Amino acid sequence: MKRTLICVVALACVGRYGFAESLPSSHVLVVLDFKGPHSEDSIAEMEHETQEIVKGAGVRLDWRARNEVAQESVSDLVVVQFKGACVLNDDSGGKASVSFTPGPFAFSYEVGGVVQPFGEVACDRVAASVRLAMSEVDFANRDQLLGRALGRVLAHELVHMLTRSDDHGRYGVAKPSLSGKQLIANSLLLDPADVERLKQRPARPEMNPGLIDK
Repeated sequence: MKRTLICVVALACVGRYGFAESLPSSHVLVVLDFKGPHSEDSIAEMEHETQEIVKGAGVRLDWRARNEVAQESVSDLVVVQFKGACVLNDDSGGKASVSFTPGPFAFSYEVGGVVQPFGEVACDRVAASVRLAMSEVDFANRDQLLGRALGRVLAHELVHMLTRSDDHGRYGVAKPSLSGKQLIANSLLLDPADVERLKQRPARPEMNPGLIDK
């Protein structure tokens, strides 16, 4: 399996909706699988930010934790694992104490040239990039800013997974690389061309989230 990567520019994603037997065609079920600690406030902000980014393409996101998935089949489903710690802890050491290793913020899996509805987010790397981009004043809003950044990283991967393509946009969330500053900026949207790609995304066969391997 190949990976579709978000390139990293160093220093330069809670309401739960009901899960009916079949979601409307505009709805996408997003299954969140956390492998480390995470802030509920950050995750709520991530969900809000991701939805705001994709709503212009007519996409409605329905959220589920991995242990909440049921047995009904759905036609639009993505599963995202979050590796590492999705938190920004005590700042006693300041930026000098932040350890940042360049690499992808996230990736989605690809088989036979087609991007699959499965991806991973590197929370430690996102959190480190966010901290390095923040001012000392920003740290008071650390949960919100981390959630905003995670939402933009997740939205980037959703473009790949929903369009089933590793193509990137020229501008906005879906462009090949995002900096820490861009991840926490007041606004970062999709390029209109990427909005159109999402509107025209191909249909997937139905999947049963309750049968996904844990």
